[in-house]
Amino acid sequence: MSTRSRVVAVGGALVMAISSVSGVFASSHREAPLIAGDPSADNTDLYAFVSPDDTSKLTIVANYIPLQQPAGGPNFSPFDSSVRYKIHIDNNGDAIDDVTYTIRFTDKPVSGTTVSSFLYNNGPITTLNDANLLAPQTFSVLRTKGDDATWLGSGMRTVPANIGPRSTPDEVYSILSGMGVYSLKNGGKAFAGPRDDPFFVDLGSIFDLGGLRPFNSLHVIPLANAPGVDGVAGYNTSSIVLQVPISEVRRSASRPVVGVWASAERRQNKVISTNGKVAWSGPWVQVSRLGNPLINEVVIPRHLKDYWNAQPPRKDSQFQRYYEKPELAGLVNFLYPALDNANTTGRADLSLILLKGVPGVNALSSAPVAADMLRVNTSIVPNANSACYHPALGLPASTAPSRLGVLAGDLCGFPNGRRLADDVTDIEIRAIAEGYGSFLNGAFGLPNRTPNNLVGDGVDTNADMPFLGTFPYVGLPHSGYDSVPPLP
Repeated sequence: MSTRSRVVAVGGALVMAISSVSGVFASSHREAPLIAGDPSADNTDLYAFVSPDDTSKLTIVANYIPLQQPAGGPNFSPFDSSVRYKIHIDNNGDAIDDVTYTIRFTDKPVSGTTVSSFLYNNGPITTLNDANLLAPQTFSVLRTKGDDATWLGSGMRTVPANIGPRSTPDEVYSILSGMGVYSLKNGGKAFAGPRDDPFFVDLGSIFDLGGLRPFNSLHVIPLANAPGVDGVAGYNTSSIVLQVPISEVRRSASRPVVGVWASAERRQNKVISTNGKVAWSGPWVQVSRLGNPLINEVVIPRHLKDYWNAQPPRKDSQFQRYYEKPELAGLVNFLYPALDNANTTGRADLSLILLKGVPGVNALSSAPVAADMLRVNTSIVPNANSACYHPALGLPASTAPSRLGVLAGDLCGFPNGRRLADDVTDIEIRAIAEGYGSFLNGAFGLPNRTPNNLVGDGVDTNADMPFLGTFPYVGLPHSGYDSVPPLP
């Protein structure tokens, strides 16, 4: 049977299988209809992990503005001064933030005088306050904890775009990036600016009817097997990176788990005048949020995605049925009939792991509120070799870091927080397909179907720009001059 006739044969069933599954698999890049039209407020990814070079600190990376073409000048992709960017911490399991970090940006445009004011800069940029930079930004960080609101830093400069060898030569841009690391009043650090998008996934194949190139031959519409292709490679994102004392965010040493999520808020009313100016008014409303990766993509149905973005995590019990009856499990069963069929109902394993936390590992309390948060056990720490260590859980110092995180017995990784190198696409595909692996099968009795425990998109690392060994950890952004747009 030809591929064409095969498509016709399965077409009706395929439409039924995918009719309500939308947004797979771009973490949170353009995942909901409304926020897709508002990229400046769009959460793309959230990471939270115990800092490998200082285990007394928690590092949080909140990325916004998806799929930035590095050559997209002259405005590039600045943070939006009309948006309130927030990072929330819950430390008692009620899904209400006990500590909040609010990040605001201020534009300080200047007129060009040497070359032309239509450009981003008048000449080489060698410092963050260089007069040649025509579109500088500053940012501030406000910590709210109970009744106390404290400015941890203000007037800090956002790192500019990586334009090219005339404006920002590689050796200079690396220095500029270092200048963008600021010390906060709480003993932490802050950074804001463009970075290489650390997420890695085969967007092209997955959006083509759920294809996984290494398993193409097993698809209901088969193709030749092929290596995965990172569809996010070459794109930048805008990163807010905070490093804060763990003692500031956890409940106590005996209650070390914290729940983390990020959000973006806008004023309710927007008025565009005929003179081209925009005015915002009214109360602040949440337009985007993100805790665990891929939730609004593979769990929440399309017709609820914008509604989900507007809801606080403490109300996520209304979505629990979509975790426990995941549409993606049925889609995987249909698209890959050679796999062992995963259960499509009664999936309390997914709501436990993603909505409540695993008891004894990263649950916030004995009766936590169901909520989408990245839960991090801050007492499970990497040692000097980035190996995961926690004697009370029986983890030896030799437990090696793995891209599969907890699935491979590496409890420093997703879903116990999320590191930059965690392969959340493969982890979540295997979890939904009930291919949890031998570690979780032995430790918690979770199903380990075969060959479901081997599936993945074939993109195992972020190979285009290396991560940094120190804060802010996220790799340098791609240069606009050197970027190569995708070609047919």
